[in-house]
Amino acid sequence: MITLEQCLFWDQEDELKHLRNEFSLPEGVIYLDGNSLGARPKKALSYADHVIRQQWGEDLINSWNKADWWGLPTRLGNKLGQLIGANPDETVVSDSTTLNLFKVLSAAVKIQAEQHPERKLIVAEKESFPTDIYIIEGFIDLINQGYRIELIDGVTGLDQTLSTDVAVVVLSHVNYRTGYLYDMAEINQKIHTNNALVIWDLCHSVGAVPMALNETNSDFAIGCTYKYLNGGPGSPAFLWVNPKHLQKFWQPLSGWWGHQKPFDMAQHYEPANN
Repeated sequence: MITLEQCLFWDQEDELKHLRNEFSLPEGVIYLDGNSLGARPKKALSYADHVIRQQWGEDLINSWNKADWWGLPTRLGNKLGQLIGANPDETVVSDSTTLNLFKVLSAAVKIQAEQHPERKLIVAEKESFPTDIYIIEGFIDLINQGYRIELIDGVTGLDQTLSTDVAVVVLSHVNYRTGYLYDMAEINQKIHTNNALVIWDLCHSVGAVPMALNETNSDFAIGCTYKYLNGGPGSPAFLWVNPKHLQKFWQPLSGWWGHQKPFDMAQHYEPANN
């Protein structure tokens, strides 16, 4: 039986206990909802004040260059990439988890359509965070090319479902309901053996558990920054693409920001090389 005294002892011995002082929490509050909204770092107020007062208020449009607003998605991506086992310039912080899943799902399906056009099944977990399932359903309805979704029960369901029909598997690295942690390397190998691609949703694991996307030969990953990364409400999400897929990666949302030469203001889209 674990006692209060035992818990207090463990707290005192915890080598990470000093990090508690880096966050601002109301007096007397024991906050256990970091999986839904990370606590506010104390430094966040001064950073936000500087951006609002100086970069926005004083420097105005010059901050796109002076403060490198333009490079923020990749600069932040390189910092975040260290937590997910990514190499420099492979991770981008931008948009929402929903949009990023749509983008990598579009790319994965396009790659598979070229290599294995007979594969029409997209697999996801029944207990995925609902956004993942909704996006897959909406994507299938949008492209209207005979794809279908199958929802599985964890690893057992994956083993039973993997077949010549599976094109893409979308999995949450940590199940947000049960806390189950997938063995990323083992699952990747299993999916690749069946010539399918895998998209990892890292929303419920990034910042909390170690992972190695490149080392485990993952294909794509997406996730948010407002939970264990303490980005706050409205903080942007991120996406990662294995370098082996970059030449075939397709950006379905071909906006101005992704143009090879955005300031040419060209009438037709030319994707950037990086």
